[in-house]
Amino acid sequence: MGVKLYVGNLAYSTTENDLRLLFAQAGSVTAVNLIQDRESGQSKGFAFVTMGTPAEAQTAISRFNAFSLADRALKVNAAKLKETPGGYQSRLSAFPPAGSAPKVKTSTPRQEPGGYQSKLSAFGNGGRGPSGPRRRGGNQHY
Repeated sequence: MGVKLYVGNLAYSTTENDLRLLFAQAGSVTAVNLIQDRESGQSKGFAFVTMGTPAEAQTAISRFNAFSLADRALKVNAAKLKETPGGYQSRLSAFPPAGSAPKVKTSTPRQEPGGYQSKLSAFGNGGRGPSGPRRRGGNQHY
């Protein structure tokens, strides 16, 4: 299986063929994916190159990191896996792997309003009326 490399700081005029020819000097290139803007079709200045073996990928990293292409110093390193934020999860993926601690989420307690709140309170106390906050049940305070 090939090793995917991130290639950054590309000139906007760089093509997939340019990258294929350059990285072929380090070994067999199985795929080149130049990332482009959806609407304009212009390059975003980075690409992913897949090399045939891990040894070829390491050769490409050592040879082409900080390499000058179109007067720009390339940034080449192993690509990181893309994490999917949300979306559909199967029932099994909702459970954490065995041996991992669950994440604890702290939250602030909700504050219930004490009654009708008005910006133009006739009583000057935030709309709580003359006897303080509204009481629920029990003896009525009149």
